[in-house]
Amino acid sequence: MSDEIIKEEQNNTQDAVQEELTPEQQKLKRKNEIIRVIKFVLFSASAGIIQTVTFTLMNEIGKLPYWPSYLTALILSVIWNFTFNRKFTFKSASNVPIAMLKVLGFYAVFTPLSTLWGDALTEKAHWNEYLVLAMTMAINMITEYLFCTFVVFRKSINTNDLGKKEKAALENAGKVEEAPQEEAKTKE
Repeated sequence: MSDEIIKEEQNNTQDAVQEELTPEQQKLKRKNEIIRVIKFVLFSASAGIIQTVTFTLMNEIGKLPYWPSYLTALILSVIWNFTFNRKFTFKSASNVPIAMLKVLGFYAVFTPLSTLWGDALTEKAHWNEYLVLAMTMAINMITEYLFCTFVVFRKSINTNDLGKKEKAALENAGKVEEAPQEEAKTKE
């Protein structure tokens, strides 16, 4: 047990050392995180379009009740969203089946809850289906972003080729300015 505590403390120390960033690196890291959130929102919006179109087709044309329309639309949007966010937002090279299983775990909780509250609000409380769908999609986007960031891709953010370039740029931030100064010192 004490060996585990020592290893955990060493990992925490290593994390703290890695977090000591120059002002330029901090600025770039902040910018990269903002871009990550924007990408997630944009990919989620595109998944939302897929979900809304699918839901509308099944609900209006197919005249299906809320829950099968919602469930089918949700599955299609999740596949779309996972695929693009894994590659472009989180830039993860993690094991795809394991990452998908983690996302499946999220949806094993979210889907029944959202289906039940959606059905209750539309069928029993007579709320508008599209209002319920929009609110559910917003809740889904926020909770899925947090889940992907802190659970699914926590240890694998920026591990694919795109991510490695971003990491290298972060590590080199601020070093460009120092290089000409060092050259000037060596010439003197």
